[in-house]
Amino acid sequence: MFELPRSLARRIALFGVALLFVIMGITHFTNAEMFTAIVPPYLPAPAALVYASGVFEILGGLGVLPAATRRLAGWGLLALLAAVYPANVHMALHPELFPEMSPAALYARLPLQFVFAAWVWWATRPESTAAVGAPARAGHRRTA
Repeated sequence: MFELPRSLARRIALFGVALLFVIMGITHFTNAEMFTAIVPPYLPAPAALVYASGVFEILGGLGVLPAATRRLAGWGLLALLAAVYPANVHMALHPELFPEMSPAALYARLPLQFVFAAWVWWATRPESTAAVGAPARAGHRRTA
């Protein structure tokens, strides 16, 4: 059920993704007011969006652990990162609404979202079944 990646780096990345998203999802409930404040004004029902994204962060964080759901959960987390990106853009374009953060920090969040996406993708992608230099299985030819 919890078949882990063979590489230690991938295992650490996988547990890091799980931990980060579960903790962030929980904070959507424990600090909902802060998250509601960053929802762009053109989106409806900010509180509902915050709670829904919190639920999906928790589900995605837990979902990356079992091998059976890892890939789907990874794609879900990538979709979630894309869905919340407008909040980061809104914050960067309206720094006066977020005086507790410097404009530089608000802009730094924009590329950081892509780093998180790459981390999720790398940690949840399927591992290669054939090791480099291993002989090909019967009936399968290896190409260079």
